[in-house]
Amino acid sequence: MAKQIKKSALGLGVRALLTNIEAQSQEKQAEVVRELTHTVAMIPLSEIEVNPYQPRKDFDPEALAELAESLKVHGLIQPITVRRLADRQYQLISGERRMRASKMAGFTEVPAYIRLANDQEMIEMALVENIQREDLNAVEVAITYQRLIDDCNLTHENLSDRVGKKRSTVTNFLRLLKLPPDIQKGLKEDSISRGHARALLGISDFAMQHSIFKTISADHLSVRETEDLIRRYNEQRKTKPAKPKLGADYQNVQDSLRSRLGAKVQLKVKATGAGQIAIPFTSTADLNRLLDMLEKN
Repeated sequence: MAKQIKKSALGLGVRALLTNIEAQSQEKQAEVVRELTHTVAMIPLSEIEVNPYQPRKDFDPEALAELAESLKVHGLIQPITVRRLADRQYQLISGERRMRASKMAGFTEVPAYIRLANDQEMIEMALVENIQREDLNAVEVAITYQRLIDDCNLTHENLSDRVGKKRSTVTNFLRLLKLPPDIQKGLKEDSISRGHARALLGISDFAMQHSIFKTISADHLSVRETEDLIRRYNEQRKTKPAKPKLGADYQNVQDSLRSRLGAKVQLKVKATGAGQIAIPFTSTADLNRLLDMLEKN
């Protein structure tokens, strides 16, 4: 598991590793790269510059806002990757969407993996070694796969060859990173299994994913029971008549509430402007969770 370095320890740990790295031997540099590969450091956002060669230029503002709201509640689980340019100066390699959302959420620092200027082969070797460890959970494996793709410019096919896994296995691990942060956290903490997580990927609605995740935890559902619950939900959704769409402003309010509360909030508005907000819950524990969040806000 990657080691978490707090900001207060950054000067003693990561900064010490990086001191005069350019003047050190190739063997010593390789040792530093291996250490950094397993280390997550908290880097001030003010010290990170965007990569000018980033191919992606457009980011959906609404999706960024939703991610920012989620980060306020759950924090940033998947670290970004940066390249060290000089002391207290870094350049983003991967994770611009996460970095932008972190700024929107009001964060001043983010967890990051640090790469050196010319360590392509060494970082790949270190990551492939890391993926062979037996104590990694599914999310850590998925994050390492994604790092290999981002940092070493690999395709899924290339990656499957590097780690000795079927392409479908690699793809299934990477899909886990599409789950909301709290569900990824549950997977890391073994409150749900990979089977539960794969089943939850069959739902596109973020709030419903979270609702069923809470039901799994509260009622100790098996993978088969979870799959049956999701199948019934999807079948019911197909048969339901289409509901009238909300106006753009009301839709934004509803989406924000869903992201903030992690529940399938329904906003109903009449032509007169009057309406109501419905917040469903799946259990007493889920109700208490919602009440706690409402009190905080």
